[in-house]
Formats: sequence, C-alpha cells, structure tokens
Amino acid sequence: MPDVLLLALLVAAVAIGWWLGRRERRGYRDDDTPASLSRDYFVGLNYLLNEEPDRAIETFVGALEVNSETIDTHITLGNLFRTRGEADRAVKIHQNLLARPTLTSAQSDQVQLELSRDFFNLGLLDRAERLLQQLIRESSHDDVRHAAKRLLADLFDREGEWQAAFDVAHPTLTRQHDDLRRAAAHWLCELAEQERRSASPGLARKHLRLALSVDAKCVRANLLLAAMAQDTGHYRDAIRLLMRIPDQDLDFIPTVLEPLRHAYQLLGDEDGLVTRLEGLLDRAHFTSLIIMLAETQRRRLGNQAAIDLVSELLNHSPSLGALDYLLDLYQHQQQERDTPDSRIQLLKQHTHTLLQARPRHRCGRCGFDGEPLHWQCPRCRSWGTTRPITGIEGE
Repeated sequence: MPDVLLLALLVAAVAIGWWLGRRERRGYRDDDTPASLSRDYFVGLNYLLNEEPDRAIETFVGALEVNSETIDTHITLGNLFRTRGEADRAVKIHQNLLARPTLTSAQSDQVQLELSRDFFNLGLLDRAERLLQQLIRESSHDDVRHAAKRLLADLFDREGEWQAAFDVAHPTLTRQHDDLRRAAAHWLCELAEQERRSASPGLARKHLRLALSVDAKCVRANLLLAAMAQDTGHYRDAIRLLMRIPDQDLDFIPTVLEPLRHAYQLLGDEDGLVTRLEGLLDRAHFTSLIIMLAETQRRRLGNQAAIDLVSELLNHSPSLGALDYLLDLYQHQQQERDTPDSRIQLLKQHTHTLLQARPRHRCGRCGFDGEPLHWQCPRCRSWGTTRPITGIEGE
C-alpha cells in the first residue's frame, strides 16, 4: 500500500507541476502568486521525496487552486485520502469540488461517484445510495452509470438486500463481470434459503434454477436443490443433483460425500454407494473420498480389505488424512488380535494433532481459511471464492 500511495502522489505532483508551468507560460503578471505557488509545490515535493506523504498531501491541497484544469488532480488527491482510510477528508475535498459552478457535466458526475464511494467507505450507506440512484437515473455518461450500478450492487450486498442487489446487477453487469455473476447466483441462493426456512419451497426452487441459469457453475444451488429433494423423500433426485456438482467443480467432491452417503443410506443401497464412490475415485483421489470408500468396504468385507484399499491408494496419492485413517485401521486390527503396539499409537497421536491444526477451507482471493465453508468470504467479502483444501494436507 505505501508503494501505491507514493506512486499516486508522484503522479499528482507531476500534474500540479505541469499546471503551475502552464500558469506561468500564460503570463500571470502577479509576481507573488506564481512564486508562492511554485514554492508550495517544491515544499510538497520535498516532503514527498522524504517519504512524508501526509505533509506532502496537505501542501499540495493548499497550493492547488480549484479550477477546470485541476479538477482531476483534486479528485485524485481525494481518492488518496480514501485509500489511506481517511474517507472523511476525501468527503471534504469532493464536496468542495461539487460546490464549484464551473464543473462540466462529466466532471460533476465523476465527483458525485467519488463522493458516493467516500460515503460507502464511511458506512453512510443511505447517503451513498441516494447519490448512486440519482447518478443511474440522470447521468448521460455510460461509464459513470456502469460504475454507479456496480457500487450500488455492492451496497445492497453489504446490507443483505439480495433481491435489490440482483435487480441492479442483472443482466447487464453479470454478463460483463465474472465476480458479479458469481455473486448474483449466491444472492439468489440466499433468497432461496430464506424461502426454504419460511416453508416456500416452490419459490426457493425457482430462485435456485434462476441461480444456475445466471452461473452454471454455482455449486451451492445444486447442493440446496439436493437438500430440498431429500427433505421430501426424493432420494434418487437428490443423488442426481449431487452428481452434477463434480461436473461443475471437482474440488467440491468432498462437500458432496456426506449428503450422498446419507441419501444412499436412506435408500438402503450400500452397493449403489460403493459403485458411486468408485466412479468418483476414478476422477479424483481425494482423502475424504478414499476414507469413505474404505470405511464402507470395512463394514462389508472387514478391516483387512480397508487396509489394502487405503495402502494401495496412498501409493498413488499421498495424504496425511488417509495415513491417519490407516493408522486407525491398524489399531483396530491390533485390538482384535490383542497385540497393541505403542509405536502405532504414537504415530496416530502425531497425525491427529497435525490434522486438528489444519483448516478445511480457504478463500482463493485473500487466503482466509478456517473450518466451515463460507459462501461469502468473511475477510474480503467475495462470493464463491472459498473452496475445500485438498492435497497431501487437505480435508
């Protein structure tokens, strides 16, 4: 962040220097004004070179007269304050600009957009919303309307107004931005969750089908549809919906396994479960998949069959979780033979401790990780970027 700030300040300094040069070339006759402004400019530049950005900004703001040629530079300085977490100071600069009667229509729209961003950052969402709604209605500039719609969708997202956010973003913005397309599908899933809780399954399914039409890779929509099918005893339908998820995203196979096992259990079809798990194993060697298949085989064929299966799969796909499970199997085998081995128990303690310390899910955008699956990352607030952690230390 400091590097970005210093770069932006350098750009602002160059712009101010260029403007001062133009003033002098135009032949200002007042001996004091150019000298004073030039002196302020070089003082600010000195602060900047000495890595004192706070004092540099204050000097540049004080030195720079507001007119049609310096509007963009003032906007840049205001944005610098907002980037630094000082949105209240950015508000003052942008409101001061709006009070100028010489602004062009494009400049006025841009300043109002930046002011709405200031209000958004300060948490003054009602004031930001009013400005954005006005820009969307009245601006004649497509780029400003586009940016205002995007920020308004973010604002409604922040407030949990899922339908309002969707109405603003779809279809124009969702077609142009992948992150908004993912977000829109999750907004519809949020509405479906609310309707499911309020016993409106028809509306919930309608929103989930719409979510899949907006984003065909929305895993959450199929998970919810499968859960609703299970709620009504349609277990085959639930299985069919769950099996769409590996086609959407292979990394979510671990998320599918428990509801899949539950559906087959309610059907009393353990053979069908084994066949399904083996089919998934052909596509990906996930730890949780290996363990579930081995545990199913252990119940059907005994402890040794499970040991043989896990041992074979570990040769192809090393995994701390599968090793931990294999040690469990060895301990069960020793208990059956009444030949406990303290070395196996010690290894088991270590693998268990290592697994307990590992998160299960991680956001691909900001790196936030934890145990539960958050459809919206708690740190960066991105939708659909958190995924199961797989691999040697995954699951």
